[in-house]
Amino acid sequence: MSASMKSQHKMPPGLVDAPEQNKPSKSPKNYQGFVAGVFSGIAKLSVGHPFDTIKVRLQTTDKSHFRGPVDCLMQTLRNEGVKGMYKGATPPLIGWMFMDSLMLGSLSVYRRVLNDNFFHPARYPGEQQKKLPVVGHAMAGVMAGWTVSFIAGPVEHIKARLQVQYAAEKSKRLYSGPIDCLKKTFNNHGIRGVWHGLSATLLFRTFFCFWWGSYEVFTQVLNTHTNLSAPAVNFWAGGMSAQIFWLTSYPSDVIKQRIMTDPLGPGRRFPRWRDAAKAVYREQGFKGYWRGFVPCFLRAFPANAMALVAFESVMRALPE
Repeated sequence: MSASMKSQHKMPPGLVDAPEQNKPSKSPKNYQGFVAGVFSGIAKLSVGHPFDTIKVRLQTTDKSHFRGPVDCLMQTLRNEGVKGMYKGATPPLIGWMFMDSLMLGSLSVYRRVLNDNFFHPARYPGEQQKKLPVVGHAMAGVMAGWTVSFIAGPVEHIKARLQVQYAAEKSKRLYSGPIDCLKKTFNNHGIRGVWHGLSATLLFRTFFCFWWGSYEVFTQVLNTHTNLSAPAVNFWAGGMSAQIFWLTSYPSDVIKQRIMTDPLGPGRRFPRWRDAAKAVYREQGFKGYWRGFVPCFLRAFPANAMALVAFESVMRALPE
């Protein structure tokens, strides 16, 4: 994040450079980041969850069920109504409150630690510290991704199982809601069942290096070559970097969803990550790794850009 951008508006925790982090703060940023993270999660879910439902349903079925994203959308609306588009929305709505706060907070810590101890350690007290390079932002992104995976794993697991319930009537579904799904999973399979797919989640979030690395690149370019306001820079950099992330990580997300919707009992098909990867290729070829990509790509920009706008707006509105 460039110095000019920081000077124009109040930056959220995790989106500031190391030199700024070393300066004493006059306001309790921790509570602000937590509260703003709630609104970020709400914005992300409201805009992005219908796209996510279509994506997950395409990822976990073959063409005999849905011919494509439009067919999936129309069948879902016809059979389940608008509510069907928001199936499984409660877990991520609750989870993102914690996930966004943990992501931004840990990202800030990892950036400072990397800059202070690896890239630009101070040689004497009071030395003006250089900015964290792009590769440092990428490394911090990976570590923040791994950190948040321990919350994101069970949230996404429960969400995915709810999203692939196709019955319109609740009485015909295996799970009546997220709490019921969590209880049944825990009672039948214990803690390991709840965190099923954690290794796939950690691998998927390793690609956060592309997200946060490209976010810094886009921010620097927009600040240098445009006259956009700071919120506009955040909007465009956030949206474009999210699309870079999905372009690089999508195949691993397809495999993760297969693992998370796999039966946990005797009918389990994918005991290992590579078993799910092979099954996708065997069933649909190389194209199988990109099934459902269109709704995901369309969702990436507005959902993440609006989440960042919501976060920044609340940060500026909260009292010092």
